[in-house]
Amino acid sequence: MRTETSLQPRHRPLSTAGRARSLISLTPLIDVVFILVIFFMLASSFVDWRSIEVASRAGAEGGAAGAGALLVEVRAGGVRLSGEPMSLEALSARLADVPERRVLVRPERGVAVQDLVAVLDRISAAGVSDVSLAGSPSSGRAR
Repeated sequence: MRTETSLQPRHRPLSTAGRARSLISLTPLIDVVFILVIFFMLASSFVDWRSIEVASRAGAEGGAAGAGALLVEVRAGGVRLSGEPMSLEALSARLADVPERRVLVRPERGVAVQDLVAVLDRISAAGVSDVSLAGSPSSGRAR
């Protein structure tokens, strides 16, 4: 009885045919990945679900449009409601009390668009539905 040899692992010689079968071709894998990318691109929707509707005031109604409206000025240093500086939270609270009033938003020159969008988002969250963008007083002058 040969118990010594039975404990030793048996090694099979590696052949080139065995190696060729164990290689995985990357071409079908890349094809599948591209098909998945195309599928997800076609299946996804690129519509912005959180859009803010803003009416632009016409030049003909300029003076009459702002008669009873609240003016929100977006500046680099913060936000002002009718000339009074306040935080975004205070602005939301004040506008929530009067959601039926018209709000004119006037961004200062050089204000980041993200800051303007943040203010518009707060105004919309306060329940105000009549929001218009107003140009800065110096925007009509020639440079």
